[in-house]
This record gives sequence, C-alpha cells and structure tokens, in this order.
Amino acid sequence: MSTTNNNLYQLDGRVPIVQAIPFGLQHVLAMFVSNITPIIILANVVGLDSTLSAALIQNCMIIAGIGTLIQLYPIWRIGSRLPIVMGISFTFLSLAIFIGTTHGMGTLIGAVIVGGVVEGVLGLLAKYWIRIISPVVAATVVTAIGFSLLPIGANSFAGGQGAADFGASHNWIVGTFTLLVCLGFQVFAKGFLRSLSVLIGLIAGYILAVCMGMVNFSGLHQVGFISLPTFLPFKPEFDLGAILSIIAIYLVSATETIGDTSALCSGAIHRAPTNKELGASISCDGFVSSVAGLFGCTPITSFSQNVGLAAMSGVVNRFAIGTGACIMILGGIFPAVGTLLTTIPQAVLGGCTIMMFGSIMFAGFGMLAKCGFSDRNMVIVALSLSVGLGFTQASEMFNIFPQIIRTVFAENCVAVVFILAVVLNLVLPKEKDR
Repeated sequence: MSTTNNNLYQLDGRVPIVQAIPFGLQHVLAMFVSNITPIIILANVVGLDSTLSAALIQNCMIIAGIGTLIQLYPIWRIGSRLPIVMGISFTFLSLAIFIGTTHGMGTLIGAVIVGGVVEGVLGLLAKYWIRIISPVVAATVVTAIGFSLLPIGANSFAGGQGAADFGASHNWIVGTFTLLVCLGFQVFAKGFLRSLSVLIGLIAGYILAVCMGMVNFSGLHQVGFISLPTFLPFKPEFDLGAILSIIAIYLVSATETIGDTSALCSGAIHRAPTNKELGASISCDGFVSSVAGLFGCTPITSFSQNVGLAAMSGVVNRFAIGTGACIMILGGIFPAVGTLLTTIPQAVLGGCTIMMFGSIMFAGFGMLAKCGFSDRNMVIVALSLSVGLGFTQASEMFNIFPQIIRTVFAENCVAVVFILAVVLNLVLPKEKDR
C-alpha cells in the first residue's frame, strides 16, 4: 500500500485533493438526507413559506460544514480533532415542533441559543461530571429517542400532519415505494451503495412523485444563483420554560455525542477516547448549536451514520473528511439547491425516515445488549422507558404541575427517560449487579 493510500487511514497525513474529494463526498452523502430532514419537517409543521424554508436549508448545510470543520480542526478547546461529522439533530425535533407551533419560532431559537451555550460550558467542564453518564443511561436514552421519533415518521409517510391529502393513496404508494427501495439497497447492496441506501431511496421516491404530479417546481424560478446565509431570520425571544426544556434535550444530545465519540475511537481508531476528547466533542456540539440558532436552525450534533461509515471503511483522515465539510458549505451557498430540496414530498421523507428512526432504536438495543441484562440494568431501563414513554402518552396527567414542568416533561418522553435513568443509575446499589 502506498504512503498516500495509507494516510487515508491515519488522522493526519497528506492526501491529494483529487483522492480526498470522493471520500469526503461519501460522508456528505451518508448524512445529507438526515441533515436537512429535521428542518424540512419543522418548517412544514410550523407553516413556514417555501422561501424561508429554502433559506433555512441553506443555513443548515453551511452550519453542518462549519461544525464538522471545527471538530476536525479545533478552536481552543472546542472540537475533538477527531473525524466526527456534524449535522442537524433529530433529537430536538419533537420538542422543536412543540415549541415552534405553540410559542413561535422566535422562542424556539432563543432557547436553542441559550441551551447551546450551557452545553458548550458543560463540555469544557466535562471532567467533573462525565462519569454519571454510564453506558446503560446512554443506551436507554438512545432507545427512547428512536421510539419518540416514530410518530413523526409515520405522519410524514401519510403526507404530513395537517395536510389536506393526509393518508391519501398516492402518499401510501410513494412512501411505500421509497421505503422498499431503501430496504432493498440496505439488504442487498454492498459497500458504497449500501451506505447510500437512504439517499438512493429518496431519489427513487422523488422521481416517482414527479411522475405522479406531486412535485411543484414553481419556486425554482424565483431564486438567484448565489446567496449568502440568512442571519437571524427569526428574532430570538427568551422563555424560561422553553429554555429549560431545550437544555434537558441538550443533556440528552451530550449523551449521544459521548456514545458517538466512544464508538468512533473504538471502531475506527482502535482506542478509547480521552476525557479531553469527549469534553471537546460536547463543547463543539453546544457552541456551534448556538451559532446554528443565530441562523434559524435547530441544534447540531455528531452523526452516528458517519461513525459507522468510518468504522466500516477505516478512512479517518481529517483532510479527506474536511473536503466533505467544504462541499456542504459550498452547497449551502447556492439557493437553488435549498429550494429544490423543499419540493421533496412528505411521503418521500416518511419512507426514508421510518427506516432511519428504526435504526436509532436498533442502535439503542445494541447498546443495551453490551451493557448486559443484570437486575440493576433491568430496573433502570424498564422503569425509565415505562414512565417516560407511558406518562407522556397521557400528557394530561401533568396538568396538576406548574407550566414549566409541563413544558419540560408533559410531551417530551426523552427528557423524562434521561432524568429517570440518571437518577436510578446514581441511587440503585451497585451490588444488584452480582
């Protein structure tokens, strides 16, 4: 193997730009759909117009690229110097929809900005608290996230919550076709094509939707060739209840980042992460998320699918993956790209996201299996999921509590699961593991 080729499997080392681009592009394609889908779903549910939605998608692509570059090439103690690819997080989607629809986008963005600073500071102070996030806590939270997202995927599959054609036959046809294409490539394809199964399914479903007359291209005639990102598309407003609820999810996001960073180091670099790297990953999540809020986007986080891609391919070269980040930034500067993406029907997104959300649950199950099935772990997982998922399905039972408690917990199963899992992990005697 040549020195150049060998450098692809090292964090540092020179890789020719011609060789780096395809490997960087592979990481972009692996996360591209997941990066833009949360903001598309949020914009659709909240009722933003197509022009603003397209601008937000542009901003999301640019922020994802900037966040990835900071993880690869840290600023002070912000960024891990590891090949972590960043993107807009699904974890916040349920709560973002709730706050955006009930309090407005300004309140959501204000909470995102403040919460990001809190997570960033926690990352800088990680050595003082990181031990309370045990593997069983992280596994329980990831499982809860997968469960919480399933209704969102189902609503998209049927055409989008509140749509006039919700549940219509053409939505069933397009959603099912998209799902089957994703499934086919995931099961039967190998290597590069398998890692692109979601993107291929989206393209196939989109083509079918165009043929069925479900796509409107009229907005493409109204955009320019190049456009800079839109700064402060919403005026931030600061509501204590919204801020506290978002901070709770930021803590959940920090747990996911700990898991992703650990998995990356173990699977691709073949060593355990240092506490410094874990804290730096979390601080990047937080501070870049605050920047994302300034551009109207929901928080950013590490992407698990790219961790899997790095482990599978072994390519961890920072420069190669950095070219992918630059591609994302360039893609966000051209508004036609964002406008075109807003034409994707909800049924197509639903066909893709059902599979992605299911994979999050599966990842949680895998993490639980690694933790073991001791009596102690059974109590933590069973009680946290039962209360978190069960109580929030009957959200009216929280009506006796103050508004802040209702905002944080009543419809936010992930926050309930996270807090219960942490508390149980701290108070249950370790001797029950025997």
